Amino acid sequence: MKGFLFIIQTLSAASLVVAVLMHTAKGEGLGGIGGAAHLFGSPKGLEQGLDRITWGLAITFLLVSIMLVI
Repeated sequence: MKGFLFIIQTLSAASLVVAVLMHTAKGEGLGGIGGAAHLFGSPKGLEQGLDRITWGLAITFLLVSIMLVI
């Protein structure tokens, strides 16, 4: 059982890293000087879906980590 949980934890950790890296940058950078960064600041459908996937992977990783400790 622990072996299966270790595999799930490893897969969810790797998937979580990939999901976080796929997010768009939220920082303004040099675009904040002229106010252009706020023009494209609204989340789109793809970004919202990626947020849900990221949250799901984070919760899965957390729950599996707790189950491995117990």
